[in-house]
Amino acid sequence: MNPDRQAPFRPVRVGGCLDARVEMRADGSTLLQSSEALGEYPRRVSDLLARWARSAPERTFVAKRGADGAWRRISYRQMLAQARRVGQALLDAGLGAERPLAILSGNDLEHATLMMAAAWVGVPYVSVSTAYSLVSPDHERLRHVLRTTRPGMVYAAGRQYAAAIQAAVPEDVAVVLGEGAIEGRATRAFADLQSDPRAEVDAARDATGPDTIVKYLFTSGSTKMPKAVITTNRMLCSNQQMLRQCMAFLADEPPVLVDWLPWSHTFGGNHNLGIALYNGGTFHIDDGRPTRGGIGETIRNLMEIAPTVYFNVPKGLEEMTQAMEGNGALRRSLFSRVKAFMFAAAGLSQTTWDALERHAVATCGERIRIVTSLGMTETAPSALFLVGTHARSGYVGLPCPGVDVKLVPVDGKMEVRFRGPNVMPGYMNEPGLTAAAFDEEGFYCTGDAVRWVDPADVKLGLAFDGRIAEDFKLSTGTFVNVGVLRARVALEGHPYVLDSVLTGDLRDELGVLVFPRLDECLALSGLDTSASAEEILHHPRVREWFAGLATRLHASGTGSASRITRMHLLVEPPSIAHGELTDKGSINQRAVLAHRASVVEALYEGRPGDPWLILPAQREAGPTLKE
Repeated sequence: MNPDRQAPFRPVRVGGCLDARVEMRADGSTLLQSSEALGEYPRRVSDLLARWARSAPERTFVAKRGADGAWRRISYRQMLAQARRVGQALLDAGLGAERPLAILSGNDLEHATLMMAAAWVGVPYVSVSTAYSLVSPDHERLRHVLRTTRPGMVYAAGRQYAAAIQAAVPEDVAVVLGEGAIEGRATRAFADLQSDPRAEVDAARDATGPDTIVKYLFTSGSTKMPKAVITTNRMLCSNQQMLRQCMAFLADEPPVLVDWLPWSHTFGGNHNLGIALYNGGTFHIDDGRPTRGGIGETIRNLMEIAPTVYFNVPKGLEEMTQAMEGNGALRRSLFSRVKAFMFAAAGLSQTTWDALERHAVATCGERIRIVTSLGMTETAPSALFLVGTHARSGYVGLPCPGVDVKLVPVDGKMEVRFRGPNVMPGYMNEPGLTAAAFDEEGFYCTGDAVRWVDPADVKLGLAFDGRIAEDFKLSTGTFVNVGVLRARVALEGHPYVLDSVLTGDLRDELGVLVFPRLDECLALSGLDTSASAEEILHHPRVREWFAGLATRLHASGTGSASRITRMHLLVEPPSIAHGELTDKGSINQRAVLAHRASVVEALYEGRPGDPWLILPAQREAGPTLKE
């Protein structure tokens, strides 16, 4: 047995999702509810800001490093005052339910202030993915966001957004800049959004309630354009109460967060920032990123600020565990008071999970809980949650208090569906898509599949079983479980595989497109750092390793739906501009297959001399590549 698993867990309070009531229905569906009732929660997000400004006025709410490296801080008292002044300026500009605010910015203090001001006076806002402005070559997704929401004002952090504004923001829409100017375009400075609050500010807030729209939060999208999820006060406040009951330790002391996850997505903007606000905590904006080059800033911040709970995507946690190998100061700071880790956006490899546990035990003699969840933009986000010490990669737990869960047989799997106060009322200006998103009982149809960890023990909860829409059939009619196979590729491919995409829809055999982790492959090759991607991936040691991976994956298959028969190494990294990679670092399977359709064709044609095709050492008799 792994000796690290003999160590005790750090004691923390948890609850909310430890057990569930189960009802089996005659139609084959199953209903689940938490055994714990949902507690009371505030009517509005603005009530939270008012509460902490009153009870902890000088506590830092949000902080970010300035150009000089020092932390710039905004207390709860200061944020309330700013929210009222900027809120008055938004009203003076004619913004309201029909003329929302669009924010083109990464996570920064001005962004946070605008969100709090808009929520205070009932002006919906939309935080737009920075990739739509700064990475996209045609700004088509940005135009789609602005056409959908029709903002009355657009805020941009600086002149780096000039090209996006010129391409996508109509001339009659007011533009506010955090700094700088745009040639040929009239703009206002953010510093000018300071109006003495008048009676209408309080009247506007009094008019808001649980069903007031706080924001339009766009889904990541696949091969289609992203959808605008209507997000209300009720959704945000109820979900934070659910999280507080599941992670009961959040109420024991004000949480301290160090976090980079973008506020244009539900994990960063709803879940993480919401946890700080709901529980009177402090949110430190991290300018790091979950990459080998970007993790340095995160490490710098974590060595200075010890979080009480830490959130990241799996790639970020993987980079963190590798950075800890030679950095005792990082380990001591990170593990000094952290009560739990949590990941989202993709599955965490068991290798990374075990490494995180090993570092914790070596540093403080205790294991730290890794909590997991299943949620989405449409559920604000959490709906299933797991806080038990039995958690493993792929486990997603049981219903949060207040969430009704329905498991419905679909194509040989169990689709999970949600109903509760945290579930969206619909998509903005999309009545057809809204109607299609809900079943006849009002459950949101997620398209995600789950299975019981152990059907005989409900308390162990559910495990993620892939996206039903990502699964496909071979030409034989056999379904392929994409999620399970990608997890296998990730496990077998560590540390040289970044991610993978399965191929074989309506074909005879399974294939896989592999995004290699070039820095690790470079180390394996022994080449100089000036070597190109092609040189690295052509190196004999790298080719030999991937040939071994292809052979292992082929040998581990038990039938045509699990036996990978060919592999293609992708030299071109996943593209944010083409929707292949989200801001959170997760791979969009459908977008990759659409953008690289010619690569998939080449994989199955087996063109002679294809330098990126790798075959297993042995293949069973049956359909083969064309010679």
